[in-house]
Amino acid sequence: MDKKRIIEWLKTEDQSALDDLWRQADKTRQQEAGDEVHLRGLIEFSNYCRRKCGYCGLRADNQSLNRYRMSQDEILQCVEQAVKFGYGTVVLQSGEDFGFSTEWLEQIIKEIKKRTDLAVTLSVGERSMEELSRWKEAGADRYLLRFETSNPRLYRRIHPPLPGEQSDRISLLRRLRELGYEIGSGVMIGIPGQTYGDLAEDILTFQSLSLDMIGVGPFIPHDSTPLMKDFEMSQGSPEQVPNTEAMTYKTIALTRLHCPRANIPSTTALATLNKAQGRELGLERGANVVMPNLTPPEYRAMYEIYPAKACIAETAEQCHSCMKNRIRAMGRTIGKGRGDSPAFLHGSGKEQP
Repeated sequence: MDKKRIIEWLKTEDQSALDDLWRQADKTRQQEAGDEVHLRGLIEFSNYCRRKCGYCGLRADNQSLNRYRMSQDEILQCVEQAVKFGYGTVVLQSGEDFGFSTEWLEQIIKEIKKRTDLAVTLSVGERSMEELSRWKEAGADRYLLRFETSNPRLYRRIHPPLPGEQSDRISLLRRLRELGYEIGSGVMIGIPGQTYGDLAEDILTFQSLSLDMIGVGPFIPHDSTPLMKDFEMSQGSPEQVPNTEAMTYKTIALTRLHCPRANIPSTTALATLNKAQGRELGLERGANVVMPNLTPPEYRAMYEIYPAKACIAETAEQCHSCMKNRIRAMGRTIGKGRGDSPAFLHGSGKEQP
């Protein structure tokens, strides 16, 4: 599918055409990734961040946010819950926090691998090759690094570089691939200034990178960020991509068609827009992963990338039970084991020309 056709799909409001798109995406998901829905236990272990991203509530300039770092013992208690719930993966996620050492995270990874058979996914921002290599050698399996937009101009505006540094996440994803990680990335939908052509290019970039994991979700504006004002000003522009539930489903479905063997989550941001059915509709339109939260409730509300996030008052047990029941009610199977990306397992983790 070329860029022009993707844009046509993104813009269409024809419900019969969209119903056909949902069917195509769901059929491709079933054929290439199976009926299992894999659960990734999310541990948001630190909300410190040195970045000043224009969209994120964790940004360094947000002085109203209470900051926290979980201890190693607290993290390992969450890992024990993941094992008890039958998850195959834990995701260790934080802001770009340089307050913890390379060795500290290395020790946690080694301890998880010593105690469990879980896959370990890291999502800790832009780090040096030395750190990334050490964490891979310690046992980390996967790395998530969202490039947020493939438009370089828009990227620089929403993700300003630090003094004396350059930020090139697409290049870093390639280096992560060279280190042997399963690589995951993604974008926001409806960033102020994002055009339909930009979003179409994002989908083609997913394909060209042969990503193993792809997360897409709506841009949800946060009062403590510069993009809140930009969001208000951008509404009504004919080429501005809306940050809607419908546009998120379109992007999930088109991503599945372009990257048939990737693992694609139905995200918490989608559930935030539609608490009743958001995750389920995402799973019916191309997604095959969900990420129940293991973060202790006393920390969840402080990991506020965007406001009003779904399920922040739930315990890990409540989140697990809810997710399990929702998946079974759909007639889908809860995945067992690590749930490695079919793209990675089939050795297709090579960039396309």
